[in-house]
Amino acid sequence: MHTASILEYLKRHGQLLDHEIAAATGISLKSVRASLADLSVRGIISRCNVTRYNDGQPFEAIQCRISGYVPPAAPGRKPGQ
Repeated sequence: MHTASILEYLKRHGQLLDHEIAAATGISLKSVRASLADLSVRGIISRCNVTRYNDGQPFEAIQCRISGYVPPAAPGRKPGQ
């Protein structure tokens, strides 16, 4: 499987959809989904199924990120400051 390369890609780029990972790494979508399922079962990543609409057409995907990772706050002023 390609779990190591997918995990490294997620660490570098944060939360992504399965087809974005497949396109960037050159791994087939089927292999990416199998690796994401394995990583999710082991508790390394957090994943959920999402439906997005492109021009009214539903598009099913898997969104995932490293488990327990909270991205840093964006630079600039925050509300209430």
